[in-house]
Amino acid sequence: MNAADRATFVAAIGFAFEHSPWIAEAGWERRPFANLEALHRALLDAVGTASDERKIGLIAAHPDLAGRVAREGRLTAASRGEQAAAGLDRLDAAELARFEAANAAYRSRFGFPFVICAREHDKASILSALERRVKRQRADEVATALDEIAKIARLRLEDALTA
Repeated sequence: MNAADRATFVAAIGFAFEHSPWIAEAGWERRPFANLEALHRALLDAVGTASDERKIGLIAAHPDLAGRVAREGRLTAASRGEQAAAGLDRLDAAELARFEAANAAYRSRFGFPFVICAREHDKASILSALERRVKRQRADEVATALDEIAKIARLRLEDALTA
């Protein structure tokens, strides 16, 4: 990745942050990277120095978990696999109704979708976290969502670069 031109670099790792290739573009300028951890840190630094508006845009780029985009088959390949691994593609009608209500309440309160590293959870723990986190303050939830995005990106980078 250190020798890649900007376009190749962004094409290879831009997916790690959902629909936000600007992070990979900023990371490219921070080369060279000693290892995967250094790459991840550089990408997180790009997020950390971004404007609040851009950070909210990053959070908003994520789909609702078990939401309409998933049911319509329009998730990115990475999101589809992560949601499936957590069992979100196999919800019964009652579970789906709970997710829809919880997602709507969360989005109404914060103005962006609930984000959690689905690969670290199952459908029950995701729903529990969603229902618990909706009661938090917005600033705390923005910070938590960005922390979860960092975990998601780390796992995606590991998959892409160590396979």
